[in-house]
Amino acid sequence: MSTQPHSGARARSYTVDDPETALKYAIQHIEGDRAQIVEGVIQQVPPSWDHEKAADLVREQIGPVLHRLGCMAGSGNLDLPGTSNWYVPDLAVVPRDLAKGSDALLPDQTLLIVEVTSQSNGDTDRIVKRRRYAEFGAPLYLVVDRQERSCTLYAEPGGLGYTNVNGPHPFGTPVRLPAPFDLELDTSEF
Repeated sequence: MSTQPHSGARARSYTVDDPETALKYAIQHIEGDRAQIVEGVIQQVPPSWDHEKAADLVREQIGPVLHRLGCMAGSGNLDLPGTSNWYVPDLAVVPRDLAKGSDALLPDQTLLIVEVTSQSNGDTDRIVKRRRYAEFGAPLYLVVDRQERSCTLYAEPGGLGYTNVNGPHPFGTPVRLPAPFDLELDTSEF
Protein backbone atom coordinates (compact mmCIF):
# COMPACT_ATOMS: atom_id res chain seq x y z
CA MET A 1 0.00 0.00 0.00
CA SER A 2 1.40 3.39 -0.95
CA THR A 3 1.38 6.28 1.48
CA GLN A 4 1.61 8.86 -1.28
CA PRO A 5 -1.50 10.69 -2.45
CA HIS A 6 -2.95 9.63 -5.79
CA SER A 7 -4.86 11.51 -8.41
CA GLY A 8 -6.81 9.09 -10.50
CA ALA A 9 -4.55 6.37 -11.87
CA ARG A 10 -1.50 8.63 -11.92
CA ALA A 11 0.56 9.03 -8.74
CA ARG A 12 2.09 12.40 -7.89
CA SER A 13 5.15 12.92 -5.77
CA TYR A 14 4.49 14.37 -2.36
CA THR A 15 6.70 17.31 -1.43
CA VAL A 16 6.45 19.37 1.69
CA ASP A 17 6.70 23.02 0.76
CA ASP A 18 6.50 24.17 4.35
CA PRO A 19 8.15 21.85 6.93
CA GLU A 20 6.78 23.91 9.85
CA THR A 21 3.20 23.37 8.71
CA ALA A 22 3.81 19.67 8.01
CA LEU A 23 5.34 19.10 11.46
CA LYS A 24 2.53 20.95 13.23
CA TYR A 25 -0.07 19.03 11.23
CA ALA A 26 1.59 15.73 12.15
CA ILE A 27 1.75 16.55 15.86
CA GLN A 28 -2.00 17.13 15.93
CA HIS A 29 -2.59 13.63 14.59
CA ILE A 30 -0.54 11.60 17.05
CA GLU A 31 -2.85 9.16 18.78
CA GLY A 32 -2.77 8.49 22.50
CA ASP A 33 -0.94 10.91 24.78
CA ARG A 34 -0.86 14.60 24.05
CA ALA A 35 2.30 15.78 22.33
CA GLN A 36 4.01 19.11 21.79
CA ILE A 37 6.98 20.42 19.83
CA VAL A 38 9.66 22.29 21.77
CA GLU A 39 12.41 23.80 19.62
CA GLY A 40 11.81 21.17 16.94
CA VAL A 41 11.73 18.18 19.33
CA ILE A 42 8.51 16.19 19.71
CA GLN A 43 7.69 15.55 23.37
CA GLN A 44 4.95 13.34 24.74
CA VAL A 45 2.99 15.12 27.49
CA PRO A 46 1.75 12.40 29.88
CA PRO A 47 1.14 14.31 33.14
CA SER A 48 1.05 12.57 36.52
CA TRP A 49 -1.78 13.04 38.99
CA ASP A 50 0.41 15.33 41.15
CA HIS A 51 1.03 17.40 38.05
CA GLU A 52 -2.69 17.55 37.26
CA LYS A 53 -3.49 18.41 40.89
CA ALA A 54 -1.39 21.59 40.75
CA ALA A 55 -3.03 22.74 37.50
CA ASP A 56 -6.46 21.92 38.88
CA LEU A 57 -5.82 23.96 42.05
CA VAL A 58 -5.04 27.01 39.91
CA ARG A 59 -8.14 26.37 37.76
CA GLU A 60 -10.37 26.14 40.86
CA GLN A 61 -9.08 29.43 42.27
CA ILE A 62 -9.44 31.43 39.08
CA GLY A 63 -12.78 29.81 38.23
CA PRO A 64 -15.01 32.52 39.74
CA VAL A 65 -13.19 35.20 37.72
CA LEU A 66 -13.47 33.36 34.38
CA HIS A 67 -17.19 33.96 33.92
CA ARG A 68 -16.81 37.68 34.63
CA LEU A 69 -14.00 37.88 32.04
CA GLY A 70 -15.87 35.83 29.42
CA CYS A 71 -13.04 33.31 29.44
CA MET A 72 -12.36 29.63 29.90
CA ALA A 73 -9.36 27.68 31.20
CA GLY A 74 -7.97 24.57 29.55
CA SER A 75 -4.94 22.91 28.06
CA GLY A 76 -5.54 23.53 24.37
CA ASN A 77 -2.86 23.90 21.72
CA LEU A 78 -0.76 27.04 21.34
CA ASP A 79 1.00 27.71 18.04
CA LEU A 80 4.13 29.82 17.76
CA PRO A 81 4.12 30.71 14.03
CA GLY A 82 7.46 30.96 12.26
CA THR A 83 9.04 28.50 14.70
CA SER A 84 9.03 24.75 15.11
CA ASN A 85 7.11 25.11 18.39
CA TRP A 86 3.63 23.83 19.19
CA TYR A 87 2.90 23.90 22.91
CA VAL A 88 0.32 22.19 25.08
CA PRO A 89 0.32 24.25 28.29
CA ASP A 90 -0.92 22.74 31.53
CA LEU A 91 -3.44 25.56 31.70
CA ALA A 92 -4.25 28.58 29.57
CA VAL A 93 -6.94 31.19 30.13
CA VAL A 94 -8.45 32.33 26.84
CA PRO A 95 -11.54 34.29 25.73
CA ARG A 96 -14.43 31.89 25.04
CA ASP A 97 -15.08 33.46 21.63
CA LEU A 98 -11.53 32.72 20.45
CA ALA A 99 -11.63 29.12 21.65
CA LYS A 100 -14.73 28.31 19.61
CA GLY A 101 -13.71 26.28 16.54
CA SER A 102 -9.97 26.80 17.04
CA ASP A 103 -7.37 24.06 16.70
CA ALA A 104 -4.75 26.34 18.23
CA LEU A 105 -4.41 29.84 19.58
CA LEU A 106 -1.43 32.16 19.85
CA PRO A 107 0.23 33.03 23.17
CA ASP A 108 -0.79 36.70 22.83
CA GLN A 109 -4.44 35.60 22.69
CA THR A 110 -4.22 34.23 26.24
CA LEU A 111 -4.69 36.09 29.50
CA LEU A 112 -2.62 33.64 31.55
CA ILE A 113 -0.52 30.57 30.82
CA VAL A 114 0.38 28.13 33.60
CA GLU A 115 3.07 25.48 33.32
CA VAL A 116 3.65 22.92 36.08
CA THR A 117 7.16 21.49 36.01
CA SER A 118 7.98 17.81 35.91
CA GLN A 119 11.29 16.15 36.61
CA SER A 120 11.73 15.44 32.89
CA ASN A 121 10.86 18.91 31.54
CA GLY A 122 11.44 21.45 34.31
CA ASP A 123 14.09 23.38 32.39
CA THR A 124 11.83 23.53 29.34
CA ASP A 125 9.16 25.33 31.40
CA ARG A 126 11.62 27.50 33.35
CA ILE A 127 13.82 28.60 30.43
CA VAL A 128 12.64 27.74 26.92
CA LYS A 129 8.91 28.32 27.29
CA ARG A 130 9.46 31.43 29.43
CA ARG A 131 11.52 32.96 26.61
CA ARG A 132 9.12 31.89 23.86
CA TYR A 133 5.95 32.92 25.69
CA ALA A 134 7.44 36.39 26.26
CA GLU A 135 8.54 36.63 22.62
CA PHE A 136 5.02 35.75 21.46
CA GLY A 137 3.30 38.18 23.84
CA ALA A 138 1.70 35.98 26.52
CA PRO A 139 0.77 38.65 29.09
CA LEU A 140 1.12 36.47 32.21
CA TYR A 141 3.12 33.26 32.63
CA LEU A 142 2.98 31.34 35.91
CA VAL A 143 5.50 28.58 36.59
CA VAL A 144 4.50 26.16 39.34
CA ASP A 145 7.87 24.56 39.99
CA ARG A 146 7.28 21.26 41.77
CA GLN A 147 11.00 20.43 41.97
CA GLU A 148 11.96 23.79 43.53
CA ARG A 149 8.64 23.94 45.44
CA SER A 150 8.03 27.51 44.32
CA CYS A 151 5.87 29.69 42.07
CA THR A 152 7.05 32.50 39.81
CA LEU A 153 4.80 34.88 37.89
CA TYR A 154 6.21 36.57 34.79
CA ALA A 155 4.55 39.68 33.33
CA GLU A 156 5.18 42.45 30.78
CA PRO A 157 6.46 40.40 27.84
CA GLY A 158 8.88 41.64 25.22
CA GLY A 159 11.32 40.41 22.61
CA LEU A 160 14.05 40.03 25.23
CA GLY A 161 11.87 38.27 27.82
CA TYR A 162 9.59 39.28 30.64
CA THR A 163 10.47 42.54 32.33
CA ASN A 164 8.46 41.91 35.51
CA VAL A 165 9.28 38.83 37.59
CA ASN A 166 7.37 38.12 40.80
CA GLY A 167 9.13 35.27 42.61
CA PRO A 168 10.19 32.63 43.07
CA HIS A 169 7.89 32.31 46.07
CA PRO A 170 8.02 29.15 48.21
CA PHE A 171 4.86 27.06 48.17
CA GLY A 172 2.59 28.44 50.87
CA THR A 173 3.27 32.08 49.93
CA PRO A 174 0.30 33.73 48.17
CA VAL A 175 1.02 34.87 44.61
CA ARG A 176 -0.86 37.95 43.42
CA LEU A 177 -2.37 37.64 39.95
CA PRO A 178 -2.77 41.20 38.60
CA ALA A 179 -5.61 42.59 36.47
CA PRO A 180 -7.75 41.34 34.96
CA PHE A 181 -7.72 38.59 37.63
CA ASP A 182 -7.05 40.71 40.73
CA LEU A 183 -6.76 37.78 43.13
CA GLU A 184 -4.26 36.10 45.39
CA LEU A 185 -3.43 32.57 44.45
CA ASP A 186 -3.13 30.22 47.43
CA THR A 187 -0.09 28.00 46.80
CA SER A 188 -0.16 26.05 50.08
CA GLU A 189 -1.57 22.85 48.55
CA PHE A 190 0.79 22.59 45.56
